[in-house]
Amino acid sequence: MTATHLHTALHLAATGVPVLPLRAGKVPFGNCRPCTRNACGGRPNMKAPGPCACPQPCHGWAAATTALRSPQWARAWREAAAVAYHPGGAGLTIVDLDNADAIAWARKALPTTQTVATTRGEHWIYRGTMPSANGVRPGVDIKSLMAYARWLGPGTGTMSGLPDVVRALIVKEPGTVRATTRTITVPAPAGSGECRHRTPAYLERGITMAEQRITEAREAVHATVYRTFLAVLSTHGWCGCLTDAHIVRLFTAAQAKGESPRHCADAWTNARTALGM
Repeated sequence: MTATHLHTALHLAATGVPVLPLRAGKVPFGNCRPCTRNACGGRPNMKAPGPCACPQPCHGWAAATTALRSPQWARAWREAAAVAYHPGGAGLTIVDLDNADAIAWARKALPTTQTVATTRGEHWIYRGTMPSANGVRPGVDIKSLMAYARWLGPGTGTMSGLPDVVRALIVKEPGTVRATTRTITVPAPAGSGECRHRTPAYLERGITMAEQRITEAREAVHATVYRTFLAVLSTHGWCGCLTDAHIVRLFTAAQAKGESPRHCADAWTNARTALGM
């Protein structure tokens, strides 16, 4: 069966789907000894920005990759009990329906899409990404960014684009979004260096490109956010032209990829520290 799991994983990776092995119990392999209890700093599993240097299949969903032939992964695949993948890394969102009642609700409330049978219910798969969330309604979980799902086959039906009705499932009340915005309290650098912005369009183009870089990240979202913040600060952060409004735009893009306000603030602070600001 292990050979079958690896064959499946290689096929998925070849199509651009980041995969990871699951051990008995259908859970990811634990962190290796150097990374035990996040001794490595937790990178890249949501504790700090930047890539972890460990080449082992550590850090749960963040271990998902399309590069499977490194020797460090060999043992994990020999012991694999199942194959999982990172839906968000593949540009997908799964509506995980755990029981018959949840399936009945989905058939009434959601657009039809590609469907995969599970041991207890169904996965409805849509094209597009969003933050993951558990228990958005009875028997319904969302698996997309910063989550993993078992690979149970291609399923049936034609995949549809991610509808607004699914995105709305994670919004509990109008105040939720406003509260997220209020948590962004990181000030823009005051700046005292030479201004390199010949026109306002130069800065605007830089912020737009940074938002796009974060939005298009398919893997290593934490590392991408940190590196993007670092690039923005190194180019636009010395002269004082960078405003709080620009930072809100960057944080908003990062949170749309699943980053929390706290992680955004930490990444921004670490980037400023790295540059000596």
